[in-house]
Amino acid sequence: MKLGWFLTAVSCLILVSGCNSGKGKSDTANGENTKKGQEFSVVVKQEIPSIDASVTNDVVGWGVLKNTSEGLFRADKDGKLVPAGAKENPQVSEDGLTYTFKLREDAVWSNGDPVVAADYVYGWQRTVEPKTASEVAYLFESIKNYPAIMDGQLPADQLGVKALSDYELEVTLASPVPYLDALLSLPPFFPQNEKVITESGDKYASSSEHMVYNGPFVLSDFDGAGTDTKWTYLKNETYWDQENVTMDKINVDVVKEDATALNLFQDGQTDDIVITGELAQQMADDPAFYSQEMSNTTYVEFNQSKKEFQNENLRKAISYALDRETLVKQVLGDGSIAATGLVPKNMSFNPDTNADFVKDSGNHLKYNPEQAQEYWDKAKSELGTDSLKINLLSSDADSAKKVVEYMQGAIQETLKGITVEVSSVPLSVRLDRGNQGDFDLILVGWGAEYNDPSVFLELFTSDNINNSGKYANKDFDAAMKASATTNAGNPEARWDDLLEAETIIMNTMGVAPIYQKAEAHLRNPNVKGILPSGPEYDFKWSFIEE
Repeated sequence: MKLGWFLTAVSCLILVSGCNSGKGKSDTANGENTKKGQEFSVVVKQEIPSIDASVTNDVVGWGVLKNTSEGLFRADKDGKLVPAGAKENPQVSEDGLTYTFKLREDAVWSNGDPVVAADYVYGWQRTVEPKTASEVAYLFESIKNYPAIMDGQLPADQLGVKALSDYELEVTLASPVPYLDALLSLPPFFPQNEKVITESGDKYASSSEHMVYNGPFVLSDFDGAGTDTKWTYLKNETYWDQENVTMDKINVDVVKEDATALNLFQDGQTDDIVITGELAQQMADDPAFYSQEMSNTTYVEFNQSKKEFQNENLRKAISYALDRETLVKQVLGDGSIAATGLVPKNMSFNPDTNADFVKDSGNHLKYNPEQAQEYWDKAKSELGTDSLKINLLSSDADSAKKVVEYMQGAIQETLKGITVEVSSVPLSVRLDRGNQGDFDLILVGWGAEYNDPSVFLELFTSDNINNSGKYANKDFDAAMKASATTNAGNPEARWDDLLEAETIIMNTMGVAPIYQKAEAHLRNPNVKGILPSGPEYDFKWSFIEE
């Protein structure tokens, strides 16, 4: 998902962990916490741009949806996908194209309506309906008839999803998908209540009052997308598994400055904050400090609809001018690691040898200021200019601003004649400008929705709506298409396709990956039972007893 800085930098997916807050109430029997009536407070980095599952395309909105709603699958505390809205694992046809799900009959919406198969059908069709203009519709590309629907050749009701009965759902694929269960755990695949959406009209998802929920929490006190800086999660008493949700209330405050967040934490006004840079380094030995590596890549997109950024030598000059090791160690200091390619390490592994994708692919992003200057000299000759003024766009979170300020200095110092202006804006503005192509360079973060290299590589196929920089390469497109069609059922051949795709985009520097994100937290030391933090965890597992 386009996070515009995943987790710490831009955002705020609420990936806090723990089962017993200092603010909470607990009973003690035989020395063990029984955990009840707990309350937790957390500071996040950005406002919520949207909570509509059909259009939300950022980590903030997805965080809200994953904590207030659920689909057919969800991740447990170990990151394993288990049935949620589905009663059990599906029946699968011999050709691997048809999945039949039995739904949980005790699942209801927060307004009392039953969650039925038609809710899934409606939600999926609403997302792929071209009029919706969804930025997450591409996730449905493996579902039968998706391309024809997006091209206007078929109506949305021809998507390969069907309600066989109130509690039986059939999904038909165009080709086998090895990570289908992971896809079906994502917000765009959640059910949607047609009655509520119709009755709400234009007000739907504009506030917590114009929503309905089928997850462990309901959203409260949310008054406006992109503007509200406080909201609350309350335990959903209609949730089918509500007996295992131990948190009663989670308070959320938007605080963009690390120093302010640290003051709140040290004053006991919040239980969890994210820190970077000097503060992260200073607090690294504190008992409250915790850092977790993420399956996330932060990268720079070049606006290739503009002539100068169509120049491959210019793109390479900018990338080679960046000392990624210095950036992660001296600027971020939160455990992030320098990127070697677009796909992060420790996420996906060779189906034959079990080697990490990063090892098989190699290091495409070595710092080399001399070579950067050579590429800049070539670019100047090809562009017919000795100078260039570039605007670098990012969100206005502290960590984002620190990164683009470093990049500004590194580029200007290494590539004489290039002037870099920095624009740090609220996340909602950054997302809008990215969608509209209103940038020269833009800092973006993307987190893995599932553990497969395609989750990053598919972003830059020429027809992907998230390809804001308009990178286009026919060989790259061909490799990605082969991985999704011809070789979809051949793991080894598909792996080679994906390696080829990364090599192509890195050799042409279609985008410039910067680093793989880690998230450094300070957490209330009275919080017990801390679980690993990561993009697959959300409140229903952070605060659930199993």
